[in-house]
Amino acid sequence: MVRLFSSSWYWILSLGLAGSAIAMLELPATAQRKIYDPVPISSDNEIADTLSERDIPTGEGGFARDYFMQLEKGDQIAIDLTSEEFDTIVTLIASDGSTIAENDDGPDGTTNSLLFSRITENGKYIIRVRAFGETSGGKFQLKLTRLKPAGQ
Repeated sequence: MVRLFSSSWYWILSLGLAGSAIAMLELPATAQRKIYDPVPISSDNEIADTLSERDIPTGEGGFARDYFMQLEKGDQIAIDLTSEEFDTIVTLIASDGSTIAENDDGPDGTTNSLLFSRITENGKYIIRVRAFGETSGGKFQLKLTRLKPAGQ
């Protein structure tokens, strides 16, 4: 009895695996789409771009767009984010996902963002552009500048 029971399960499993293999052979192969692909940015270049519903949902009703750049320990940077269409927020994120710095409103009293930071570790950093609140976005300008220490 035990032998017949084991034999039955063997055939059931064999047929199931064979059916799965045949089903897999019949499916057409498709390429994977990249889900997350931040845009590279270099210092002293200004980027004109548009934040829209096609970007990263923030979970707060708005959207974000990411840019990346390689930074070195000791770099001092300024990130300037301006828009006439939405209230900007800029965030600097380390390669481990931790937030290094964030700015909502610049010192000039506008809703534009200006962030200064000193880099403490070599690595790939993310600059995240997003709109405050539930705003879907609009056109913006982003500029990253490496500041030189005094005497250089």
